[in-house]
Amino acid sequence: MRNLETIFPTSEQIPMQFLPNPFPYRQTRYLINGELREWKGNFFSVQSPVFVERDNSADAFIGEYPDMGSSQAMEALEAAIAAYDHGNGEWPSMKVEERIACVRKFLLLMTEQREQVVNLLMWEIGKSRKDSEKEFDRTVVYINDTIEALKQLDRTSSRFTISQNIIAQIRRAPLGVVLCMGPFNYPLNETFTTLIPALIMGNCIIFKPPKLGVLLFSPLLEAFRSAFPKGVINTVYGRGENVATPLMQSGKIDVFAFIGSSRVADILKKEHPHPHRLKSVLGLDAKNPAIILKDADLENTVKECVTGALSFNGQRCTALKILFVHESIADRFQQMMAAEVEKLVIGMPWDDGVGITPLPESGKAEFLTSLIQDATDKGAVVLNEHGGQNYRSLFFPAVMSGITPEMKLYTQEQFGPIVPIVTYKDIEEPLQYVVNSNYGQQAAIFGKNPDEIARLIDVLVNQVCRVNVNAQCQRGPDDFPFTGRKDSAEQTLSVSDALRVFSIRTLVATKEDNTNKEIIRQILKDDKSNFLNTDFIL
Repeated sequence: MRNLETIFPTSEQIPMQFLPNPFPYRQTRYLINGELREWKGNFFSVQSPVFVERDNSADAFIGEYPDMGSSQAMEALEAAIAAYDHGNGEWPSMKVEERIACVRKFLLLMTEQREQVVNLLMWEIGKSRKDSEKEFDRTVVYINDTIEALKQLDRTSSRFTISQNIIAQIRRAPLGVVLCMGPFNYPLNETFTTLIPALIMGNCIIFKPPKLGVLLFSPLLEAFRSAFPKGVINTVYGRGENVATPLMQSGKIDVFAFIGSSRVADILKKEHPHPHRLKSVLGLDAKNPAIILKDADLENTVKECVTGALSFNGQRCTALKILFVHESIADRFQQMMAAEVEKLVIGMPWDDGVGITPLPESGKAEFLTSLIQDATDKGAVVLNEHGGQNYRSLFFPAVMSGITPEMKLYTQEQFGPIVPIVTYKDIEEPLQYVVNSNYGQQAAIFGKNPDEIARLIDVLVNQVCRVNVNAQCQRGPDDFPFTGRKDSAEQTLSVSDALRVFSIRTLVATKEDNTNKEIIRQILKDDKSNFLNTDFIL
């Protein structure tokens, strides 16, 4: 048995360069209407998944943040409404080039906080140092790519169209006030994949961080305040029922941008009194399957499945959460899979080569243990020697064979380090699983026969939104569409898609006669309109 009890460090064993500064990290400020205000009320205590051993006890306290209520949520809402001003506010009516300049300023200020944000990512959600750095850097790239995509979109929109004696210019306009809520597993990157395009398209934002991964946004508050006009972005903290629910009940939220569980999304959407006026942009649950054919290259397949199932402890919506393996290769595949998983290093986020880190959700180890118990009670087997061993927030991955439909692991999203394996004889078995599933994000196929792979592709593309061939499921590259069917998503996100999702096509049109032509010429010549213009952003 691995001695998980010796893995958590003492305070003396923690490298000082990986500690947030200060530590513990007390966030007292919040941003509303362009002001960084000091919070005088109650605070939420932040418990880290990284326990620190002290005198035969363990301390997980790393900081605190404001516990706000409905009054602060309404202040944030009124600030965003005033900044938007029915589309007449400074931000929504600003030229695209000027909004881009503001986002560039924010990006410059954001990069100055890289080390602080990365360290808070490690301590708040237990993400490895390497993956935390990757998340920050990928977010920087995403913001730059979004800027370039908007420039291209605006260049296309700078032209006039003439059809049936009607002259028109078609551009994209913002939608209004956006409530933005991101997930804990990629709190920076996935939050910004909605927040940044919503901002840059001219919307005004109320931003509520996820319940885990809150403190890491504190170093960015000054960057938000400095880069954008007052009221354009406002932050609220606290329990969803105390801040998000009253915001939705107001009926004044125009767009709900949320990445998380479908259960929470459904609850909040129902609170809005005018559902037909609410646009939802949602990234939700998934149970992505891998279908492993009898001619699959096992070495590559195992490599992709280990990474696909267990990167960041399997806490990814795009993770491979169930593997279907043809019976002719099942024994060999399972042996290889179990052996590779046993090689994974479990440890602290800053440890070199660490593959499995502490789980941030309270009670997660107990939940995962209950899934394993349910499966083993019904005949499943844990294949790897240390599978399922746990201590506090540490949980060693379990590779499980013999998974059948009556087990919870067959249909329930585990969102953690368990790898369920189903053996099949007829290819219709995994296909029916996908058809009957409540989820429809992605699937992966592993094999070599072009005819068989082609047939599977033609079935799967009508059930999921991305089919990966001989590769794990994943979100990137960010210029590829990212969405899902059924309970997995609403709307499509990518660098270019997100710009369209958070805006609407709007046009100015007039009859093609001399009087109207002269009016348009004068507007363009004297640069009288921010919307109606032929500016070409270089």
